[in-house]
Amino acid sequence: PYGYLRLEMLSAATNAVVLLLLTVYIIYEAYQRFLAPPEVLSGPMLAVAVVGLIVNLISMRLLAGGSSESLNVKGAYFEVLGDMLGSLGVIAAALLMMWKGWRLADPIIGAGIGLFIVPRTWVLLKQVTNILMEGTPAHIDVNEMQRRLLSIPGVTGVHDLHVWTITSGVDAMSCHLVVDEMSQGPTLLRQASGLAKKDFGIDHVTIQIEDEASRAEEVTLHV
Repeated sequence: PYGYLRLEMLSAATNAVVLLLLTVYIIYEAYQRFLAPPEVLSGPMLAVAVVGLIVNLISMRLLAGGSSESLNVKGAYFEVLGDMLGSLGVIAAALLMMWKGWRLADPIIGAGIGLFIVPRTWVLLKQVTNILMEGTPAHIDVNEMQRRLLSIPGVTGVHDLHVWTITSGVDAMSCHLVVDEMSQGPTLLRQASGLAKKDFGIDHVTIQIEDEASRAEEVTLHV
C-alpha cells in the first residue's frame, strides 16, 4: 500500500540519469566546438544568459529548503544548479569573447560546467539506487539497533532485523523479538517501538514477538 511513495524515487532517478546524459552531451559539444570554434553573437548571448541567471537564482531560492528533505526536490535543485552554472559560464564566455575575441572560452567553460555537475549527480543517483534496492539507510547503524533492542529487559534475542527507506524521510523497520514471557509481549512491543522512533527516527515499525519455542521452529534466521 505504500509502494506508490516510490514514485518520488523514480522521478529523482530519472532526473539524475537525464542530468548525466545532458552532461555527456555538453562535453561532446564542447569537444566539437574546441576542434572548430564557431562564430558566436556574444551580445545576444550575454543578454539571454543574464535573464537565465536571474530566473535560475530565483528557482534555486525556492528549491533550496526542500532539497535537504526530498531527493526528488534535490534532483530538481541540481537541474536548476546546472542551469545557473551554465548561465554564469555563458556570461563569462560572452565577456571573454567580447573583450578578447577568445572563441575557445565557450567550449572550455561549457566542459567545466559539465564536469562540475557529474559528481553531485552521481551521489544523488547512488542515494536513489540504495533506496530503490531497499538498502539500509546510511544514517542508521543496524548493529547498534540490534544491541539496543537486546538491552531491553525481557528480550533474549533479535533476528530478521531489517531497516530500509520507503521514500525521502520515511524509514521502516521490521524484526523478530524473542522474549522470556509471552505475557510481556505488549509491554516489550511498546518499548521496542518507542526505541526505534526515539533513538533512530523510525515511525513505520513492524515487530513480531515470539518465544524460544517459536524461534526454534524457524528454519532460516537472518541477523
